[in-house]
Amino acid sequence: MVNRNLLRQYDLSDSELDNELAEAFSRPETGGDVENWLLDDQQEFESNKVIKGRIARIEGDDVVIDIGYKSEGVIPLNEWFDEATGEIVMPKAGEDVQVLLESVEDETGNILLSYRKAKRQKEWEMIISKHKEGDVIIGLVTKKIKGGLLVNIGVNVFLPASQVDIRRPPDIGDYINRSIECKILKIDEARRNIVVSRRKLLEDQREDLKKKLLSEIEPNQVRKGVVKNIADFGAFVDLGGIDGLLHITDMTWGRVSNPHEIVHIDQQLEVYVISVDKDREKIALGLKQKSQSPWASVADKYPIASRHNGEVVNVMSYGAFVKLESGIEGLVHISEMSWTKRINHPNEMVSIGDQIEVQVLNINKDKQEISLGMKQVQNNPWDKVAERYPPGTIVSGAVRNLTNYGAFIEIEEGIDGLLHVTDMSWVRKVTHPSEVVNKGDAVTCVVLNVDQERKRIALGLKQMNNDPWEGDIPGRYKAGELRKGKVTKLTNFGVFVELEPGLEGLLHISELSDDKIESPEEIVKVGDDIEVRVLRVDAADRKIGLSRRKLNEPYVEETEETSDDDSNRPQRELRGGTGSAGAGNLINMPESEPDQQ
Repeated sequence: MVNRNLLRQYDLSDSELDNELAEAFSRPETGGDVENWLLDDQQEFESNKVIKGRIARIEGDDVVIDIGYKSEGVIPLNEWFDEATGEIVMPKAGEDVQVLLESVEDETGNILLSYRKAKRQKEWEMIISKHKEGDVIIGLVTKKIKGGLLVNIGVNVFLPASQVDIRRPPDIGDYINRSIECKILKIDEARRNIVVSRRKLLEDQREDLKKKLLSEIEPNQVRKGVVKNIADFGAFVDLGGIDGLLHITDMTWGRVSNPHEIVHIDQQLEVYVISVDKDREKIALGLKQKSQSPWASVADKYPIASRHNGEVVNVMSYGAFVKLESGIEGLVHISEMSWTKRINHPNEMVSIGDQIEVQVLNINKDKQEISLGMKQVQNNPWDKVAERYPPGTIVSGAVRNLTNYGAFIEIEEGIDGLLHVTDMSWVRKVTHPSEVVNKGDAVTCVVLNVDQERKRIALGLKQMNNDPWEGDIPGRYKAGELRKGKVTKLTNFGVFVELEPGLEGLLHISELSDDKIESPEEIVKVGDDIEVRVLRVDAADRKIGLSRRKLNEPYVEETEETSDDDSNRPQRELRGGTGSAGAGNLINMPESEPDQQ
């Protein structure tokens, strides 16, 4: 039986019932109001589809989601991790969330949901709806990965290392946490990949700037730029769209061994435009051209014959370069380093960094060349050679060098005299100086002549003794005497016979035998000891004529008659000295003295 009194006790009016429901659903855990609390009962539960759900509760590290299905889904709490802050953004019970339904029921009958994947899918769809290939986007570089960088533009996109800059930077990791502009190169919707390029954007921008720059730039302008690259030969300066070359020789009027001494990467510069090749898109730049060349007043500042102090900045095989001031260098040729020293290489005299005194010898302003001398600031020892070594002076020195025509004797440091082969012996036929002296030998000679202007000293060795041809030899060798000697040389015209050391006579082929012969080899050979008769001694021409004819017959001195009888016989030449009479000389005297070596 129904207790009407009990019903009346708990019965609520319609208005009271509405108020109770509103109060209950307005609590946070219910979602705020009736409309928000009730889920869309029209949702379709299909795998890989984003659906609406509500956070029912949080249990430890799990978030329970009610999607209006017969069972609830569970999502790990770490899917609310925020990469930007590095922390988990705690969800709240009653919040509506978008989740991805990965599977309606797994092997255990549970619903598989993902908050992270749903979020990424929504972000991807938003990016795709806003951007297309070729668009310029701004993103934050978040991470360095293999082959490039990750850039967040709402979703993570890939920036290859080759596309980071026009010139690949040494470390692309320097771009992390930097906001950069890029151009979208490729969108792969199937794989949800986007590839971007900062290099392409910069190249497109530079192309526009380059066209503008080439239409405006002209030689003699001063432009601002940034050093982008440095090579051994110079630096490349970005003028805004195109790079110009600042060559090492145009950096300063002075000497530069390395461009890094003047400029560095990313340095802001004001440069002078030297030349522009618009067809080849090449621009030559300069820094030194912004100031006046020190060569403009070089003739006034460094007149010829003036003396200055300078620093040796370079040493070459042919001389040394001396810096007089920044941008002004002169060459001291190796021949201008010393009056007397024989220099094989300039480093025997100077080294880089030495401070030396020099004299200006010549200036070529057009070629920007200055000839300098070191020896000119010192006394020239040749100025007093004639005074110190008059003819007849006895000098001693070492044999420094041998040539075909004589020996050079060093009589003091840097001062050599020439001992000619013709001045080595009165009686000996000297064909090479090594027959009398050797390199390094100590020799005592007499000064014969001094040519101070040509810096030559003539020395004599034989002049240290009296000339034996003036009395000794003519007194000991008489016509008609028989003498013994040794064959020293055979020629087509006769035989040379050594009568005593250093003294030879000529045995003409016509005097070799009473019979007619064609060649001396038919009768004698070199080294033979033979007996000869002295035909005549010519002291003036320094010759002794010999004969082997009629050695056993008494000698008959030649007269005019006998000469007439012998007129049909070939004329006998006096040979054996160093004179010039007759048809041939034993030694031909040079007309002039060769240059000293």
